[in-house]
Amino acid sequence: MGNSPRPTVLPSMAALQLLCFFIFSLVPDFAGAITRQYTFNITHKNFTRLCHTRSLVTVNGKFPGPRLVAREGDQVLVKVVNHVAENITIHWHGVRQLTSGWADGPAYVTQCPIQTGQAYTYNFTITGQRGTLLWHAHISWLRSSLYGPIIILPKLNESYPFKKPYKEIPVLFGEWFNVDPEAVIAQALQTGAGPNVSDAYTINGLPGPLYNCSAKDTYKLKVKPGKTYLLRLINAALNDELFFSIANHTLTVVEADAVYVKPFEADTLLISPGQTTNVLLKTKPHLPNATFYMFAGPYFSGVGTFDNSTTAGVLVYKHPSSNNHLKKLPTLKPTLPPFNATGFVANFTKKFRSLANAKFPANVPQTVDRKFFFTVGLGTNPCPKNTTCQGPSNNTKFAASVNNVSFVLPSVALLQSYFFGQSNGVFTSDFPQNPTTPFNYTGTPPNNTMVSNGTKAVVLTFNTSVELVMQGTSILGAESHPLHLHGFNFFVVGQGFGNYDPNKDPSNFNLVDPMERNTAGVPAGGWIAIRFLADNPGVWFMHCHLDVHTSWGLRMAWVVLDGPQPNQKIPPPPSDLPKC
Repeated sequence: MGNSPRPTVLPSMAALQLLCFFIFSLVPDFAGAITRQYTFNITHKNFTRLCHTRSLVTVNGKFPGPRLVAREGDQVLVKVVNHVAENITIHWHGVRQLTSGWADGPAYVTQCPIQTGQAYTYNFTITGQRGTLLWHAHISWLRSSLYGPIIILPKLNESYPFKKPYKEIPVLFGEWFNVDPEAVIAQALQTGAGPNVSDAYTINGLPGPLYNCSAKDTYKLKVKPGKTYLLRLINAALNDELFFSIANHTLTVVEADAVYVKPFEADTLLISPGQTTNVLLKTKPHLPNATFYMFAGPYFSGVGTFDNSTTAGVLVYKHPSSNNHLKKLPTLKPTLPPFNATGFVANFTKKFRSLANAKFPANVPQTVDRKFFFTVGLGTNPCPKNTTCQGPSNNTKFAASVNNVSFVLPSVALLQSYFFGQSNGVFTSDFPQNPTTPFNYTGTPPNNTMVSNGTKAVVLTFNTSVELVMQGTSILGAESHPLHLHGFNFFVVGQGFGNYDPNKDPSNFNLVDPMERNTAGVPAGGWIAIRFLADNPGVWFMHCHLDVHTSWGLRMAWVVLDGPQPNQKIPPPPSDLPKC
């Protein structure tokens, strides 16, 4: 009886239709998800700006680098081939890298660098993200010329939560140095002094007419009247937060760090290095009798020198008749805030709110498993014996730290050493949860500004909900620090000036629709509170995105342990992972 054949049951028409409907209802998730392959050849190429010609390290000979375009859900393979003498890694800034930490890119954190003549294929899938991000080198200061946009389109048949723009235009802010930035940071680290600043800011690689010898190197954004343009703004500058404004035009902010926001209008924006902002530019209904400057200039809250200059592009309305018409038009200028407008910055950042609707929820952790309090700021290291240093005080070197630990990059990659259980002698897991020596963080700084040096990480079990308060200090000057967390987005639930008060401040936290980002500024002389869910196993770098502070040690790492399910574990490394 047990082996008797089962009767064949032919499905009814209704059942077949139901089955077809079920199958097709699954299709949209995979519809259009494809594998996109790119080759990034790292080569030297000469570029001239400000009448100075320099050999830049580039991707495919382009500066800025090429666009990486994908749809949400796509797999991306980027083969990076190193044809230059410098060691190279590329970071896909803001891409979540769920269980693909081997593709994250920070040198000596998730990989050893790609050496001369070697290649490595970065392999990752874009999951649950759409919008603008950026890619850049993640070793030393090479990202000064190695950077480009990541444009993640919504899935096929999905639309923006705002009116479809007439055209989309990436606008990348950068910095130009007349000398090699690698020499600049090498010299600074040797002498202990602050590094020389850049010679110009750039818009899409061009400094613009306010600089010497640069009128011909001006970015022109040509528009038609009565249209809506989506500008994908990216700050790829090394060391400077930037204000941006277009004369006589108001911008509508619709997205930041590849997360949609409740739309709001602004005449002037602030964008920190590593941050992206998508804005809608509505052009005037009729041809205006003017062209319009677009300015980007620095926000600087610290002490010391900075590049206090302005890059300018031009917004030009296309005239149906001849070009001669343009010559006679006046060019109107916007007014940027003063360089130290910390109040403006605080008010501006508070305007960002997640959409927090059914389609784009804000999954803010409502309860917290682990709380951390990190101080972030500058400090000093002693000068090595028998040498002279030019740091902030007699024979010291500039340093920077998190909880007074100035992070020392290891000589092998953290992720590899962790994955193979060989972390002994590479890093320790005793990073302090709180400052070891509390002090009045934003008051008169302590006499002893020396930092400790080490390679320390925090270990989190999988799916831990984390609350982290980052407190700026006044040591060697209160300064804004744009902090970037790899491998995660986080929610900015609170911010304020002065010292964080754990008894009073949490009652004002926004747990409903806070901004979700990958890079957020710790205010000058203030604090920021963030929450995130540690749902991504791996070793994840967190650092200030002002490269001078990163070089000085304002960086640390989170180790997130594997979860129980197969898709919650780090896979073995790819066979072509570079060796140290």
